[in-house]
Amino acid sequence: MQQPSPQVFEARKLDFAYANGPLAVHNVSLSSVAGNMTAVIGANGSGKSTLIRMLAGLLKPRSGEILLGGKPFESWEPRLRAREIAYVPQSTATVFPFPVIDLVLSGRAPHTASFRFEGSHDVEKAMEALNTVDAAHLAARSYTSLSGGERQMVVLARALAQEPRLLLLDEPASSLDLKHRATLIRTLTRLRETRALSAIMITHDLQLADAFDQVLALRCGEVAARGTPTEVLRETVLREVYGDPNVRAQRVGDQTLVWVEL
Repeated sequence: MQQPSPQVFEARKLDFAYANGPLAVHNVSLSSVAGNMTAVIGANGSGKSTLIRMLAGLLKPRSGEILLGGKPFESWEPRLRAREIAYVPQSTATVFPFPVIDLVLSGRAPHTASFRFEGSHDVEKAMEALNTVDAAHLAARSYTSLSGGERQMVVLARALAQEPRLLLLDEPASSLDLKHRATLIRTLTRLRETRALSAIMITHDLQLADAFDQVLALRCGEVAARGTPTEVLRETVLREVYGDPNVRAQRVGDQTLVWVEL
């Protein structure tokens, strides 16, 4: 296992508002070191997707700063930044029937020279990424012919083909069945151990969050709680985060079961 390096990624006191609206994210800070996995939880509209899109560089904070490897985010040349960070959105829409292998190969762009086609090494890396998410059998299929869950695993493979140090995931398990949810967590855990990969993942599945190193809970765009899964996935905390007094949480072995009484 690679030895963890100091701070890979840090966001400090981020604020963001859409147009002239109220702040969607306010005073949010978080950091990640090599091999660290962070789950971001919260109710719909709590600012989770806005936050992760800022972390991915898709939205510019109104205030605050983001540091990558100790350097300001905006000082990184885009190609070099893409070698460090890969982003997996909630969904990827395309109307063109690209072969899956070609879509995954597009993740190699940060590693190939401009105006050059991918080489055999890039194809090898793309197939390795598909194998990692148990989707190598889809390589020759058309992306548009895949189910929602299969598409999400292919998009994850494309991100892994970038060979990033940090993976940002926006609800990647929303369209995955039980088998592929397990594959997702096993994949992230294995890459953390073998490559010291870091991950920041938005999830509504609190059982997935329970497998992470730390949990950041948002409420109305602000940090409501942060800590280990044991510290955050508690009834008193979750009732405040989700604004529901009927939330129940129970620790069973090394897992936390969460439900809402009807």
